[in-house]
Amino acid sequence: MADQPIGQLLDSLGVTADLDDGDLVTDALVILKVLQPDGSIALSTGATDTRDWINQTGLLRSAIDISEGNIRRSDD
Repeated sequence: MADQPIGQLLDSLGVTADLDDGDLVTDALVILKVLQPDGSIALSTGATDTRDWINQTGLLRSAIDISEGNIRRSDD
């Protein structure tokens, strides 16, 4: 596999985020479920250039907590 820009792919999938006017997105971690040509399923990740594995883990853990309802955006 080769690294590829995925902005248009995310747009075509209808990906949205809960952002307020004036919010500035500084980093991103993207998790992709991939259907491969042979029919198998794979998992892939993408991240902004500034993210090391420690920060990626923090973003992922926070996303899990949000999706499980343990924290809300307003809990900053």
